[in-house]
Amino acid sequence: MTDKQELYFSMMLKALADDNRIQMLRLMSEREYTVTELAQIFGLSEPTISHHVSKLHAAGFLHRRVAANQRFYILNPRQIEILQQNLVFLTRPPENVQREKPDYAWIDSLDWSDADKKVLRDYTTNRKLTQLPTREKKWLVILRWIATKFEMGVLYTEKEVNQIITQIHPDYATIRRNLVEYNFMDREVGGKTYWLISKEG
Repeated sequence: MTDKQELYFSMMLKALADDNRIQMLRLMSEREYTVTELAQIFGLSEPTISHHVSKLHAAGFLHRRVAANQRFYILNPRQIEILQQNLVFLTRPPENVQREKPDYAWIDSLDWSDADKKVLRDYTTNRKLTQLPTREKKWLVILRWIATKFEMGVLYTEKEVNQIITQIHPDYATIRRNLVEYNFMDREVGGKTYWLISKEG
């Protein structure tokens, strides 16, 4: 297991280290829920529920759908599969490999603000996304960066979009959906074709 995989695996385990979060995942395996609905079910405050949901979402366990001013969350079954695959590594001795020094030269070369560059340093390692930000402002920076992996004027199939995103982070479904929801990309009805939206003007 690489350093990046170990970090991601550790984040998944920490997200599940709470009884309420486990129960929330079981509920959201059936249908979408809002923070307000979960707060009523668990008898907890909405800020507390938001904290739990943010942990689960950052670890890739939830898909988020934005509609008007509401956010709906549902279980991401693919992340459960990834967790199960990674559990196998617990029975294997750690590999004695030399730690790879992160490469941030590509970030320094960007004509972006220092604040945005810091977000990239905090959430990426060697051009790979290590976790999904829970704060919308930081998430928009990450989505903006991911959008640069696509070319303006090119039509992409859903499979091609998934392949490009997977090179950055395994949760391609959440990222692909958010690229559309936050107007970095658009898609044909039915999701067969995707394209980059110009941010100029």
